[in-house]
Amino acid sequence: MQESVMKAWWDSSHMAGANAAYVEEQYEMYLDNPQSVSDSWRQVFETLPKVDGVELETNHTAIRNQFRQLAALGPTARMSSSAGKDGAAPSDDRQVKVLQLINAYRFRGHQNANLDPLGLWKQPKARDLDLSHHSLTESDMDAVFNVGSYAIGQDTMSLRDLFKSLNRTYCESVGAEYMHITDTEQKRWLQQRIESVEASPQISKEEKVSILKALTAADGMEKYLGAKFPGAKRFSLEGGDALIPMLKGLITEAGTVGTKEVVIGMAHRGRLNVLINVLGKNPSVLFDEFSGKHDNTLGSGDVKYHAGFSSDFATPGGNVHLALAFNPSHLEIVNPVVMGSVRARIDRRNDDFNKVLPITIHGDSAIAGQGVVQETFNMSQTRGFAVGGTVRIVINNQVGFTTSKTEDTRSTQYCTDIAKMVQAPIFHVNSDDPEAVMFVTKLALEYRNKFKKDVVIDLVCYRRHGHNESDEPNATQPLMYQKIKKHPVPRQLYADQLVAEGSLEQRDADRFIEEYRAALDHGACVVEEWRPMTEHSVDWSPFIGHDWDTPYDGAIAIDKLKQLAESVSSYPEEFKLHSRVNKVYQDRKAMAAGEKLLDWGMAENLAYASIVDSGSSIRMTGQDSGRGTFFHRHAVLHNQTDASTFMPLQNISKDQGEIEIFDSVLSEEAVMAFEYGFATAEPTTMTIWEAQFGDFANGAQVVFDQFLSSGEAKWGRLCGLTVLLPHGYEGQGPEHSSARLERFLQLCADHNWQVCVPSTPAQVFNMLRRQMVRPMRKPLIVMSPKSLLRHPLAVSSLEELSEGVFKNVIGEVDEIDPAGVKRVVMCSGKVYYDLLDQRRKNEQTDVAIIRLEQLYPFPQEEAAKIVAEYSHVKDWVWCQEEPQNQGAWYSSQHHFWQAIPDGAKLTYAGREASASPAVGYLSVHNQQQKALVEDALTIK
Repeated sequence: MQESVMKAWWDSSHMAGANAAYVEEQYEMYLDNPQSVSDSWRQVFETLPKVDGVELETNHTAIRNQFRQLAALGPTARMSSSAGKDGAAPSDDRQVKVLQLINAYRFRGHQNANLDPLGLWKQPKARDLDLSHHSLTESDMDAVFNVGSYAIGQDTMSLRDLFKSLNRTYCESVGAEYMHITDTEQKRWLQQRIESVEASPQISKEEKVSILKALTAADGMEKYLGAKFPGAKRFSLEGGDALIPMLKGLITEAGTVGTKEVVIGMAHRGRLNVLINVLGKNPSVLFDEFSGKHDNTLGSGDVKYHAGFSSDFATPGGNVHLALAFNPSHLEIVNPVVMGSVRARIDRRNDDFNKVLPITIHGDSAIAGQGVVQETFNMSQTRGFAVGGTVRIVINNQVGFTTSKTEDTRSTQYCTDIAKMVQAPIFHVNSDDPEAVMFVTKLALEYRNKFKKDVVIDLVCYRRHGHNESDEPNATQPLMYQKIKKHPVPRQLYADQLVAEGSLEQRDADRFIEEYRAALDHGACVVEEWRPMTEHSVDWSPFIGHDWDTPYDGAIAIDKLKQLAESVSSYPEEFKLHSRVNKVYQDRKAMAAGEKLLDWGMAENLAYASIVDSGSSIRMTGQDSGRGTFFHRHAVLHNQTDASTFMPLQNISKDQGEIEIFDSVLSEEAVMAFEYGFATAEPTTMTIWEAQFGDFANGAQVVFDQFLSSGEAKWGRLCGLTVLLPHGYEGQGPEHSSARLERFLQLCADHNWQVCVPSTPAQVFNMLRRQMVRPMRKPLIVMSPKSLLRHPLAVSSLEELSEGVFKNVIGEVDEIDPAGVKRVVMCSGKVYYDLLDQRRKNEQTDVAIIRLEQLYPFPQEEAAKIVAEYSHVKDWVWCQEEPQNQGAWYSSQHHFWQAIPDGAKLTYAGREASASPAVGYLSVHNQQQKALVEDALTIK
């Protein structure tokens, strides 16, 4: 008992192991000067136990130093003494101080690095990088010390040489942050690669010329556009020109080691430059876009700096397929979209992470300021969303729009500190040193491929113009822009360097400018590595040119359904289910045997079984997708004995398609964006995202608005993503009633997506099958149920499932003579069952009920056939649970008017308009529900 109490205290104490480094630092300060630590820490150290009256901190220091020395020294060094300048070994204390100095540079050298090309960014000086901090003086400079694990290739060095080497390695153009990584192997690996070349490897003349040509292209493109289209927005790369040789080098290196696809996500800054100088977009096409020329066969289109592009890029290892993702102005939202696209491509390549490389390019203010960045990092190592690491490049121009003061743009030392949450190494690099840029680029790729983790390159640069070219940046950043105005462009700096060192003649540097300008004038591709596309690995052609009325055969034989039903209700005998789950599966076995009608969960699982049985694949994610938030799906079973899992859907047939169901991280925006990216890259997989509650989709609204609803119109991107949004008024309050149906209906246009509200198990079965069987890929928005999952009337027979048709409109199901009908009520969703139940209780035969199961595209022809039976009826009602200003009433009323007979009137029955989706009290909810049902059924 005493041990458990002590353990609980220790785990919660500031003295716990997780704080060891901090405690040690405080103790070091206390030993140097007891007054340098707070009163509370001084009290802790002063009350340390004593043995025979001897204070242990004195003995502890010596012992600790000896152990530190032994731990830091290499095996060879431990066997030999370190000789001083006079041949005598230095004192243990000085040797330990030298090892502490090395460690200090590894931890904090980046703070003293020369990172800002403008020289304006002044970081607080790291005190422990000074020799004096470690009690080392000029008299020690020629003494020779053991350098331990410092990977310079020798065991001993004079302090003078060591100090110079440490500064060259950690305090010049590269500031490496990696000591926050807890994995020793990764830290040692990075140390060896950084320290062995002092962060500055030798590169060939050919590589230098290649870098200069890329910088010339970056600079030449911006100058050309600025002269040809003065004042036009282009969000230029000027100042961050090193991005072009960086990307080209990264792609070349990746292709050399076997990468076959690269997917890039970036916002505005530098996008046009990347399109022309990396992906090989034809400059003449870009110039036409600047001139306002437009292909009328396209959809609504988008501005040129949102456009995506695809091409192939030649490397020594073969062609690499490049894809620059389309994306809107919402900054960092493209990152999870890229990761989803990459995951789909990795799946096609048998989970070989190194075959597909994601590159995301960020702004410094955006990566620190946008919450989706944290969500995306958090997903990066999870089972359902891992992509083997992303190379993340920050174009750090040290200003966000007009905000440049660090205390206004973030609360962290660096804009990249968010990456430390996943222990990603971070390489800060001065963009005016392109050779240093290339060094960290290759290092980043090698790290990513080896450890399958994210890595960040902080490209510290500047922005030569305002946020766009019509802005006046001097108004808000006068000192910065006075400096920028006088600062030479990166191409000029590097050309001068190469000429000075004899690697290049000035006339050659000038010739590169002339040749690039001539190529732009000619209007042809300016990327030597560009190749016609042959590497893309998925064929979309079967899904192009189809519309809603494209015929398809969704019927399935009863015998096949029974076979599938047995499969989805089977699991190993030794598998012990929870008692409630066992009841669900016993019921499913009865349904498979024809002893019970099918409920929602069984029909849904049967739909998935039929899809994978046909050879297609399924991917489903959501916060409770395996079980289902409302305990209905149970597609993933959990053994109560050993917590192992089993998926009946993975055991349907020998040659079935794959199915993956992941309980996702607690995110809507990033997960939804990931699934959108996946669906745009993989048309043969049914991709499903399920919200825990429908209103949680609010957190992903930017994905619905900017991607899912308009991606085809803006960019021509087809997407078959299915979105399940639990929706229904059961008295659960304002936050868990509405999936905000009205928002999705408001976005409906151009037949951009389907909005469905299925009301029976047969309907959900055939709706899901239709989404895959029909040769068309459009998003499907489903208002999925909650209480209907177990409603006694919401059941279906196997025969109804086998018909293979989703009924967009369902007419009257009771035996009511149309001739005697005086009022027709139209509705969608759960309210139908409330209306049906009350009408039966009232024994009414003069009111008919029609269900609209698909609200968009509105099924005008199908509705007309059913409405024709009631052409004599003048009293028509739209009934909904949602408040009048929400739901379908306002957004779809024009469709309802078109559907009813000429001369008929249409009225509304439902809750009054409300700022809130629902009331918070169950009693008030019940009163409102009763009133709206009575209002709908009462003929006035």
